[in-house]
Amino acid sequence: MGPLPNRAGTSGSATEHVAAMKHTFLFEPGIWTGAGTFWTEDGHATPAEGRTEITHRSDCWLLAGSLRVQSSPPVEFVNHYFIKPPPPDGISTTWNSENSAIGKLKGSFSIVGPSIVSLYRCDGGPGYFGTEHLMQLDQNHYEACGVLLLEGRRLSSWRVALTRKG
Repeated sequence: MGPLPNRAGTSGSATEHVAAMKHTFLFEPGIWTGAGTFWTEDGHATPAEGRTEITHRSDCWLLAGSLRVQSSPPVEFVNHYFIKPPPPDGISTTWNSENSAIGKLKGSFSIVGPSIVSLYRCDGGPGYFGTEHLMQLDQNHYEACGVLLLEGRRLSSWRVALTRKG
């Protein structure tokens, strides 16, 4: 399955050009690297870098990612997503994940124009939940920002520039 088109825009505008781009993150196999900032619960900013590999199988899409926070000592968060392939022309899908720090998560991805929005929650454990917003800049670049909460209290947040490799 190819990338999904965005659904927004008005004729002849700059917005239409952005909206006409097809999403490449998630919707095409590939390797992405990222660099940005991770904020702790108290707002302390620390540089972070990451890597994500996306693989498509007929029964599911796999996303293996990590984010390394350059704290002292460094901390690395590792995720493995199992994504249900959306139907042709679909604009949303669901996923399950194993997160090294907080356990099993369930979530969704939804296309909103030039953005991919993910909402997630802990599956059967503590009250972790959060969101991540991926804004497409062009076919090889996205900006991702997100927040993780525990029962309504912010635990961490991040903002990372993603670049497709290869």
